[in-house]
Amino acid sequence: MVTKENLKEKVEQFFLALNKSDVEYIYESYHPSGGCWTSGNTLISGFSSRDEIKSSAGAVLGLFPEGLEFSIEGMVCEGNRVAVEAISSGAHLSGKQYHNKYHFLFEFREGLIYRLKEYMDTEIITDVLCDGRRP
Repeated sequence: MVTKENLKEKVEQFFLALNKSDVEYIYESYHPSGGCWTSGNTLISGFSSRDEIKSSAGAVLGLFPEGLEFSIEGMVCEGNRVAVEAISSGAHLSGKQYHNKYHFLFEFREGLIYRLKEYMDTEIITDVLCDGRRP
């Protein structure tokens, strides 16, 4: 039986994997029909399937040679959904410092991430991750 504590632990482990750039763990955390939606109108916005996440997560995390560090600021669980407030920090390949604030909404199915919605400051995404380029 999946409990609130189990789901919160899964989310904490997911963020640990992000911090380690463990793309395989991130990929395996998703339900086979799962995916991630990223807010805004940036080069990385929109929906990505589980298979697309495997390559895109590696590409984004690879932009931070010393790693991208996420810290959970707060977490709430209700039913099969976990809401997370988080911050990130890291040195981008360009030399720019990247700091962003997020709200993540995880929806689980069969103990795996079915949908992840990611909300953040998209101007920071465009400036640092996308080098000012827009779609």
